[in-house]
Amino acid sequence: MKIVIFGLAFSSSWGNGHATLWRGLCSALNRQGHRVVFFEHDMPYYAMNRDLDALPGGELVIYDDWDTIQPKVRRELGDADAAIVTSYNPDAFAATDLIVSGGRALSVFYDLDTPVTLSRLSHGDAVPYLGARGLADFDLVLSYTGGAALDALRNELGARRVVALYGHVDPEAHRPVETANRRQFALSYLGTYSADRQDALESLFMVPARERPELRFVLGGAQYPQEFPWSPNIFFVHHLPPAEHPAFFASSRLTLNVTRQPMAALGWCPSGRLFEAAACGVPVLSDIWEGLDAFFTPGSEILVAREPADVLAAFELSDAELRQIATAAREHALTAHTSERRAHELIAALLAARAPQSLELERT
Repeated sequence: MKIVIFGLAFSSSWGNGHATLWRGLCSALNRQGHRVVFFEHDMPYYAMNRDLDALPGGELVIYDDWDTIQPKVRRELGDADAAIVTSYNPDAFAATDLIVSGGRALSVFYDLDTPVTLSRLSHGDAVPYLGARGLADFDLVLSYTGGAALDALRNELGARRVVALYGHVDPEAHRPVETANRRQFALSYLGTYSADRQDALESLFMVPARERPELRFVLGGAQYPQEFPWSPNIFFVHHLPPAEHPAFFASSRLTLNVTRQPMAALGWCPSGRLFEAAACGVPVLSDIWEGLDAFFTPGSEILVAREPADVLAAFELSDAELRQIATAAREHALTAHTSERRAHELIAALLAARAPQSLELERT
């Protein structure tokens, strides 16, 4: 297939979880014989922190102005099998109009931020990447979140066909490594700052750090405010590109996964970091949300924390116990949660969405 994507960003992973996911997925699609053309609007804050400038086996198109790039968009859509618009794409309206009016390519919307979309909708706020008709014009809607969110996309936004396409990990990019600072920290956390994650981060990271001042903690990510409540035993690493994630994870005995509040409330929304850490062979300590046990088994593949006491208890586990949990999680991640697996799931969803169209053409 030829797949044209209008995404938020591919070239910069700075403060942006979309890029890492697309890199893994596009690489897998290329290995499976598909071709991807990815259109990215050049944003200043991504341009200043760009860590990739090409899409291997496909084409990355970084443009300044939609009107200027529109002729190329039309050419690429002309022989495309599927065209995907994503949440938070700055030109989502214009791209959707071209895709839907063109009629040849399967029209797809991929909501990588479903809980945020539904939360804005419930509060009566505008959803900047959806028009007045919501999702009714798309042949297929993909959602990063499963469970009840799929029904909400149908019932509240008019989606005709909805399929969950969860996060994933590229084992070539995220794998166990040996480093000089291996396991020098008791707990690590990697993630962009988000206000709706702060309460959980305070409870499961900041409080344990204050309770155990003799232990070392490390936090990595972008956009943390100056007034963030640091303590002396917390070390901070500014934004890390994906290539440095394995060494970061390897630096700690445990790594923490914290879910944004709208995502935790809906459930069935595993972050990409969850799979990345598991693939790196590091034991994961996660907040709890509905559906977590569908991805990893609590107790044997992942540890669950509801309050600071749970984190403190995890520190008391032996190295052998933590190693057993990490090994089981890595095996599961490499079996069920790779980019390769998700690429197969994406193609299956596209083919299934095209089948009704083919049947209708045969009837007419």
